Amino acid sequence: METSEIISLAKLRLERAKELLDEAEMLLEKEGYKSANNRAFYSMEKSVKALLALKEKDAKSHVGLLKMFHNDYVHETCVFTKEEYAKFQNAGTIRSASDYDDFYVCSKEDCIRTVEDARYYYQKASDYVAEYITSK
Repeated sequence: METSEIISLAKLRLERAKELLDEAEMLLEKEGYKSANNRAFYSMEKSVKALLALKEKDAKSHVGLLKMFHNDYVHETCVFTKEEYAKFQNAGTIRSASDYDDFYVCSKEDCIRTVEDARYYYQKASDYVAEYITSK
């Protein structure tokens, strides 16, 4: 893949991550906590996929995405810490409960934290992609 295509894909994924983050923030404001958790998690996922695009990688499953992200951006390059990685895992657990567990009660505090984590991931991925572009 050409460098320009890699950059375009990363930017496209970041745009989608931002849209999802905006939706999460709107839903949080309207107290739609379960839906906000969903949108926040997928914002984080798109942010991570933007990073993986820089390495010409993609994942077809959440588990595969977690493994690639951990290997490439936590273990290998240390761009993200283990604690930051755990936030992504936690957001996935909360998203799954929000989407599939009929009896799951999401607290406002958990939702706020998940949306804040998504905002953090988006910003960190955006900064990293911007540095990548500058270096090319």
